[in-house]
Amino acid sequence: MAFSTRLAGSVITVGLALTPLSGLAQTSGQAPKSKQPAPKAQQARPQNGGPVTVQLKPEPAQPDWTKVCGKDERTKAEVCYTTRDFVTEKGQRIFAVAVYDAKDKGAQKTLRVLTPLGFLVPPGVRITVDKGKPVAGRYATCLAHGCFAEAAVKDDFVTALKKGTAMNVSARNQAGVVVTFAVPMEGFSKAFDGPPIDPQVLAEQQKKMQEQLQKRSEELRKRLSSQSSNPAQTPASGQSATESSN
Repeated sequence: MAFSTRLAGSVITVGLALTPLSGLAQTSGQAPKSKQPAPKAQQARPQNGGPVTVQLKPEPAQPDWTKVCGKDERTKAEVCYTTRDFVTEKGQRIFAVAVYDAKDKGAQKTLRVLTPLGFLVPPGVRITVDKGKPVAGRYATCLAHGCFAEAAVKDDFVTALKKGTAMNVSARNQAGVVVTFAVPMEGFSKAFDGPPIDPQVLAEQQKKMQEQLQKRSEELRKRLSSQSSNPAQTPASGQSATESSN
């Protein structure tokens, strides 16, 4: 069993760990459309079509950055990744980050992010730390819950992540609007330079996160069921999902 498979975490972190780092970019012009409504954060934008910034906060079930280490069975080298899931101010779980650090000689560090569905594949993502120099990332693959973008990063970029306040990941959605996800970096340096998480603690953390996901899924199912049985609660025709949730 591969190293990344044994270290599968939450639903989002599972994808970050399982998808090969050298995944092929999609050939279509955009990420696949989700059958579910897009997160409010992705829909909300100024009427003039200007840029949108989504302020993220840590997923409550993952209060700290988590460092996981193990051996890659292909290269026999130790690989660590420091990861965290994030939610919007409304608690919608839509974003995740992982920084991979392979101990193999000459190996590059890799930054991987998971964004919601609905963003254009070309031109990919643009990543900055605070107001630093941008790094380009490309979409590698998409799953049902989001699309993965990755970028090879150098030591100076990782140093900037450790010292920075926010990492800004920008992508262009299907309407041509640039959406920037502002990721708070507090605690990243301590986790990246510190010891990896104990496997038992990791298992407990994953269990807690899965329980939270199941609870939210059940709440959503009940809410949708209630709306379908009571048409008066359904948003009027022409009203956006963003407006109805305000």
